Amino acid sequence: MFGTIRKHQTWLWAVIITLTVISFVIYFSPYSKMNSGRPAKENFGSINGQKISRQQYVNAYREVDLHYFLVANPGHWLGEDKRRTEQDLDRDIYNWLLLVQKQEQLGVHASDEAAAEMARRLMRPFERMGVTSPTIFIQKVLEPHGLQVADFERYVQHFMGLQELINTFGLSGGLVTPQEARSLYERDHQEIAAEAVFFSASNYLAEVSVTPEAVTQFYSNRIATYMIPDRVQVSYVEFPVTNLLAKAETDLGTNVNELVQANYDRLGTNLSALFPEAKTPEEYKDRIRERVIRDRALADARSQANEFAHAVIDNPTAGAGAFAEMAKTNGLTVRVSAPFDREEGPKDLEVGPDFVKTAFALTQQEPVAGPLVGRDAVYVIAFNNQIPHETPPLDQIRDKVIADYKHTQAMAMARQAGTGFYQTLTNGLAQGTSFTNLCEAAKLMPVSLPPFSISTRELPTNVENLVSLNQLKQAAFSTTPGKPSTFQPTSEGGMILYVKAKLPIDTTKMEADLAGYVLNLRATRQQEAFNDWLRKEADKGLRDTPLGRPQQPPPAMGTPAKT
Repeated sequence: MFGTIRKHQTWLWAVIITLTVISFVIYFSPYSKMNSGRPAKENFGSINGQKISRQQYVNAYREVDLHYFLVANPGHWLGEDKRRTEQDLDRDIYNWLLLVQKQEQLGVHASDEAAAEMARRLMRPFERMGVTSPTIFIQKVLEPHGLQVADFERYVQHFMGLQELINTFGLSGGLVTPQEARSLYERDHQEIAAEAVFFSASNYLAEVSVTPEAVTQFYSNRIATYMIPDRVQVSYVEFPVTNLLAKAETDLGTNVNELVQANYDRLGTNLSALFPEAKTPEEYKDRIRERVIRDRALADARSQANEFAHAVIDNPTAGAGAFAEMAKTNGLTVRVSAPFDREEGPKDLEVGPDFVKTAFALTQQEPVAGPLVGRDAVYVIAFNNQIPHETPPLDQIRDKVIADYKHTQAMAMARQAGTGFYQTLTNGLAQGTSFTNLCEAAKLMPVSLPPFSISTRELPTNVENLVSLNQLKQAAFSTTPGKPSTFQPTSEGGMILYVKAKLPIDTTKMEADLAGYVLNLRATRQQEAFNDWLRKEADKGLRDTPLGRPQQPPPAMGTPAKT
């Protein structure tokens, strides 16, 4: 089924063969707190009878991280996603290991030419940030995240092998007849004309009666919701980007003009999306120039922070005291953050989830971490304080409890009004009274919605502030034209949707769109068929891994969008 293609070891990097890449952040090193995360287990289990070594697990971890950054959620590393649990990460790693094993068993390898082209496609989105060569890609993308050339080479080979597996085991899903495609297009693009009546809690707040007894009872029943979670404070040294902009511009010298022109030429029609405030070529180039200089300054700030962090960690008495002493020696100011929790993060610093995750991992034994990149600065942080969770007494948060009580009562009133009007509406429509007249009699103002279909991606803001698009679609396409939906509770109160009619399909537009629609449909079906195959393989192959029971495969691992 598969032809084995000779794999070359230096498919991309011949032009920089003399470059020695030294990563300051190595997984499992003494500085492991200075990267975005690391596997900690020792027993890695086996896949289809083949024992998984620690190095294989580490390699898979790095490849999954690269895949997340380059394809699954471009521009974001795994450690920045708060929603992903340790179990999610393990699932992704073991599924990746399973897929790598399948590639090896089937002899799936990419040629050096194909791998080089894929590497260029993966790097292309970073050109707007000045990443215009493999050397810069190493310095600005791989090296700061503790990755090396070998990690990227290995990822590209396995990513291309994944595409081959998808093409093979998802083949059956790509079979779509013209008749089926036309029918599905009509289903997805059939527009509906509808009106909605919204029942918002805010309209009932004035009717809520507040008594001390009711507030006390409300607080007692929901005391757990007022608990303040565990919090931390960190000492930190900040390396602002603004302090290094002038140096970055000087260091770039005349090269900055070449970078600006190269990025301007490559971005083309994407310029307006990236810099909507710019109108002329000169303004676009000014914005690109600012971005190139800022990125260089950020890299310099990270380098300075990295040097400081190592100086502290290498100190024999590394700790909070050494952190403060080293900062003083280097003329740096140590500040202390306000207390923050895992969910909200620090309000006095513009940082991402990786900062928060790292801060909560600090201990007296491993008290220092960094560099951590924020929006306008790079940080090195040290353990300062842990504040255990607590529940404030009612008198301390009475105003908040009263506001919550009023909102809860107003929400109940809104939903009661909506349920009552639904009965009035169905009775009135059955007797021949129009929807408009029934709303007018109830002193309600219906909202006329713009036509929408299953494929609609957004609605006017004033509508989506009241109901989610998915909930609106679900109500609309499960309701017979000429009838109202049942009362639909929403986050703001509730809604009744009156479906007036299904609108005719625009056949001219359908004929123009159909070819592209079929391609997307086949790709989706193919991915679904592949995922079904992967579930079955995971059921058999991952039984002897720490996952224990079979897990769901990771989200679709398709090819990057063409640029």
